[in-house]
Amino acid sequence: MPDLWMPGAEVHDLGDHAPTDQQYPPKAIAHITWDRNATAAAPQDWCTFDDLVNYFTTSGAGAAPHIIWDPFSGRIAQLFPADSRSKSVVDQPGGTRTNRAGRVVIQIEAVFFPYCRKDGVVYPRLVDTPCAGWDRLHAWISSWGVPDTWPMGHPTDFTSHRNEQVWETQGGWYAHAHVPENDHTDPGSWPDFTAPTPAPTPSEDDMPLTADDVDRVAQRVVYLLAQACAGQPPNGADDNLTWLINWYHQCSQSSMGAVLDYKLGAAGVAGLAQKIDAAPGAVAQALTSGITLTVNTTPKGA
Repeated sequence: MPDLWMPGAEVHDLGDHAPTDQQYPPKAIAHITWDRNATAAAPQDWCTFDDLVNYFTTSGAGAAPHIIWDPFSGRIAQLFPADSRSKSVVDQPGGTRTNRAGRVVIQIEAVFFPYCRKDGVVYPRLVDTPCAGWDRLHAWISSWGVPDTWPMGHPTDFTSHRNEQVWETQGGWYAHAHVPENDHTDPGSWPDFTAPTPAPTPSEDDMPLTADDVDRVAQRVVYLLAQACAGQPPNGADDNLTWLINWYHQCSQSSMGAVLDYKLGAAGVAGLAQKIDAAPGAVAQALTSGITLTVNTTPKGA
């Protein structure tokens, strides 16, 4: 089951949860808070995210959405779980229960109004802001089965387009301007859907070792030990794993001292010898996992 509460959101649970109408397809409704009426000639200062959270958790709780989204910082607050109705659209008696008409009806209020001014910059449309956090928000809503489609059209202006038959039968994203029984015309614009991050393609370095790889790594480990502790082995011995293991066994822990400082789950030289005997892959796995092998260069018997 997807997360009822969006990961990373600031939770302000209003309680008062209520089910949605499961016979309808899943939906999301896009809003802007439209706190002030600014114009290009007379922009006004942006109302803060904290101000809107305070409003919707107190006097404005009767019109609260699921999500309050700050498109400048990416902060997100959540007031209802995904499987509850919220209260941001008008629901008149009779007809579709607009706040409930879907397996989910997730409502998002972007903290924005046209021609808001923030840090000296004026933003005519929501899509002119950074839309920070939209990728996370979109991914979470998609996890609830809301398809990446606008049945009544992607909002590009403040024109109403309402059709109750489409609303009842088609899942996807709706502007507040598309919801039956309502007269608001927001949000005016909305960011494009974000593509999911593709799974990384395994590189050659990520491929598992073959049995031959394991043997070669184990052989090289023992060869280096032999070279450091007893001088060069006979010509060609680095290709002879059996000779190297036999040589290794001739080195006692007491005469070699601390030949190897390793972290393979066993202590001392004898433990490593047992691992080489039983499974060269254990050494190979340790090396490829970044284990540090420290060789004591004191020859045997010194």
